[in-house]
Amino acid sequence: MTTTATTATTGTTATDTYALAELDKETRMGALGSETGAREIRRIDLSNFAHRQDAIADELWDAAVDVGFFQVVGHGIDLAEVRKAFAMTERFFALPESVKAQYPLRKALNVGWESRAQVRPSTGTPDQKESYQITRPHMEGLWPTDEELAGFQATMLAFEGQCWQVAMQVLSCFARKLGFAPDFFAHAHDPSKASYQSTLRLLHYFATPPEQQAHLGLWRAGAHTDFDCLTLLFQRQGQGGLQVCPGKEMDSQAWTSVTPDEEAITCNIGDMLMRWSDDQLPSNFHRVKNPLPGEYMGPRYSIAFFAQANRDATIEGPGRKYPAIAAGDYLNQRVAANFKAY
Repeated sequence: MTTTATTATTGTTATDTYALAELDKETRMGALGSETGAREIRRIDLSNFAHRQDAIADELWDAAVDVGFFQVVGHGIDLAEVRKAFAMTERFFALPESVKAQYPLRKALNVGWESRAQVRPSTGTPDQKESYQITRPHMEGLWPTDEELAGFQATMLAFEGQCWQVAMQVLSCFARKLGFAPDFFAHAHDPSKASYQSTLRLLHYFATPPEQQAHLGLWRAGAHTDFDCLTLLFQRQGQGGLQVCPGKEMDSQAWTSVTPDEEAITCNIGDMLMRWSDDQLPSNFHRVKNPLPGEYMGPRYSIAFFAQANRDATIEGPGRKYPAIAAGDYLNQRVAANFKAY
């Protein structure tokens, strides 16, 4: 039987207890830890989705419950489109800093460009990267001009739309497993609404200078969980560094590296969906480590799509384990804890 759940705002605000508990966990995840290759990051084929949805849903659920991370192939985004988005990403970050600074991060709206502004509670040091956030309703005045970067806006909006489609396919499987209508999360992430807050994030991790290669006090991205429902991550061949640590192994901090594969999208459950599932689906820690001597030391580019429920959607699990909270309020709590004044 399919149950229903509202995605309209209730006007009520939950206490900060849940978010504070997450942040407390994060502050304990700054150690180097160890690496293990014993953990499997499963690959799931989404092809022929309409006819295989039940089997795909079973595979996604099992992978998500086990590790919280998985990779999808057969997702329908042509490799040429992925490469085009990466080429445009690299061109954006190659712009002079004075040009990028015209489009600064607006933290409250999660849009615009920042550099070394994200300080993780796990490390207390700035991530060694710059990023540019695209959130459709809030981009006025934040797009580079065609003179600065021809075709950028059209290319990235088209790619964002493709990412949304894949994310909603995956989320429809989780909706069915949770007893919601299959289109429940599509309504909660409606891009036609002004409250839409899903974000496409372009990322450039800086090359590691020789004098910093053995400096463990810096991280390309410190250990963290994502704030959203579902993350889709695109990686370039040969530009590794992503590592995963399931929550059940927090104390031992045993990390597994996720090898980049440009034909696969690496996905993970975020905090919103963990809460929405009454903790059935875990949002697990991950990080981007600095390369070690002998590894590739050059710049690293990645593209992440964060499926974040519309600001006026209400996050409430089928068993109501936690108080209902508007997705906008929830996201604001998490962003405020991760970015310095900007």
